[in-house]
Amino acid sequence: MIAVATFAAGCFWGVEALFQYVPGVLATQVGYTGGTTTRPTYREVCSGATGHAEAVQIVFDPRRISYRELLERFWENHDATRGRAKPQYRSAIFTHSPEQAAIAQAVKEEVERAEGRPLVTEITPLRRFYRAEDYHQRYLEKLGAVA
Repeated sequence: MIAVATFAAGCFWGVEALFQYVPGVLATQVGYTGGTTTRPTYREVCSGATGHAEAVQIVFDPRRISYRELLERFWENHDATRGRAKPQYRSAIFTHSPEQAAIAQAVKEEVERAEGRPLVTEITPLRRFYRAEDYHQRYLEKLGAVA
């Protein structure tokens, strides 16, 4: 059994590195989602005109790591209490099912209570994920910045 999670939390290179070696994560890929442009390019997304976020899609084995655990890692590793100047770097969870949406909302509320302030993270159903150009995939690993 496998499942998929999609998160945005800033530059997708760092977010991918955060998840790619977690036990239970089978694969990651970076791309664009949450906007209006069909098959956007990196340059278009960086312009801010597409509405897309830089995101990471995570294929995982829920018997080894839960969606909740992935969400906890997501929120522990970025500041979701403030907005981003660049829309492509926003904090967002793109859900793949009503169950994921319910879990994401519940964990968000728990984190907000613990932080004592609201999170700006949007939770929305995934409509379409566009894989980023090949040179972006596992980019930090290619640079030797992630082992």
